[in-house]
Amino acid sequence: MANFDTSTVATPQSTQNTGNNKALVTLTTLFFMWGFITCLNDILIPYLRGVFELSIFQSTLVQFAFFGAYFIGSVVYFLISTNFGDPIARIGYKSGIIAGLVVAALGCILFFPAAEFRSYGFFLAALFVLGLGLTLLQIASNPYVALLGTPETASSRLNLAQGFNSFGTTIAPVIGGYLIFEFFATESSSSADSVKVPYLGLAMGFLLLGVLIKTIKLPKMVAHEEIEKGAAALHYPHLVKGMLAIFFYVGAEVAIGSLLINYFGLPEIGGLEEAEASKYLAFYWGGAMIGRFLGALAMNAGISKEKRLLFMMAVFAGLYALITVLAGVSFQDSLYFVGYGVVNLLIFMAAKGIPGRTLAFFSVSCIVLLIAAVFLQGELAMWSVIAIGLFNSIMWSNIFTLSIAGLGKHTSQGSSLLVMAILGGALIPPLQGYVADLGGLQLSFLVPVLSYLYIFYYGFKGHQVVVRQE
Repeated sequence: MANFDTSTVATPQSTQNTGNNKALVTLTTLFFMWGFITCLNDILIPYLRGVFELSIFQSTLVQFAFFGAYFIGSVVYFLISTNFGDPIARIGYKSGIIAGLVVAALGCILFFPAAEFRSYGFFLAALFVLGLGLTLLQIASNPYVALLGTPETASSRLNLAQGFNSFGTTIAPVIGGYLIFEFFATESSSSADSVKVPYLGLAMGFLLLGVLIKTIKLPKMVAHEEIEKGAAALHYPHLVKGMLAIFFYVGAEVAIGSLLINYFGLPEIGGLEEAEASKYLAFYWGGAMIGRFLGALAMNAGISKEKRLLFMMAVFAGLYALITVLAGVSFQDSLYFVGYGVVNLLIFMAAKGIPGRTLAFFSVSCIVLLIAAVFLQGELAMWSVIAIGLFNSIMWSNIFTLSIAGLGKHTSQGSSLLVMAILGGALIPPLQGYVADLGGLQLSFLVPVLSYLYIFYYGFKGHQVVVRQE
């Protein structure tokens, strides 16, 4: 395994820790930004469906374009790394992050002409460019966070950063739904102008963040071994299996989130209008935020069991209160969410902070909740599918850190392969949309069950590290 330093020269441990903490704080801003903009797709799908009079399948092409860019971008990155050496290892994590921010900003700017020309194809192209930018951010940022400390605390650290990512996904439906469906809404149902100002604002945010990162000093991760060509990362079976786990996890999470507003609108579920339904979407993504912060605590061996439990209860209560305020939903109307939160906490404790075991337990929970969402009605069905967010929470972080364990100098290449597997977010939502058009929206929620079955396998056994054969 490669040895990584946080600077090119020796530094005292306290100085190194200070630099790492500063870097982690800075990176959490990145995680927040791409969480916010990714979740806006869940608002775009019903919005553009109305503007262009699309079928459910056609509207889910939003996710196909966005997450398809992750696949294309990662394939290009992988091919470059196999032929010329790992780009991130050459230019550094900081430069890779800045490049990603610039490309993401360009994608947001393209929303303006897409709205001007009223072209669905142009919107999909803008989403593709935006996805390319976020691909670079993912490849550079996830392993950087994992490397900012000891391997034993990597899952905890990445769960913390992903918690802020989920904070972005939590407030995006509320803010995005209000701005697009109400504040900037036009009288003409054929106009796409509502997205212009929000996405130009996001472009400005990405560019300002790029300037900030350019001006501050971040710890350097330097591999002592020579940068190699080739596809050596594929020699690790647990990484290859992890790619499939990421594929199914992202696909399932995105597919569910993409169709929730339509699902909440079903008469037998909630009969909610789009603006009202977008508020409840905040609980789905907010559940992921809660679970990730709980995961950061549950997998932190530096805190005693008793303190962990107290901290986790306090975090749940505080974040739950925040979500209800943001969404404008009363405590009485969200009691089901509290009940599922208690179950989530108990399963965390039963898993004892072991990443693979937690992954397996949570995937089974998602399967049970999906079955409830398909075969039940009313509030119980609605809150069952919302609660999946709580159990999706730690999946990305745990799969990612389990997959790159022991990769050493091949970590960045392995990261690009895992980001490539985000292709699941491009393929599974249209598949569920197609099933929804054929067999009904509620029945289509059986599609993600297959994804969670594989994730259970990976958490139970598939993540075990096998010694690489040269």
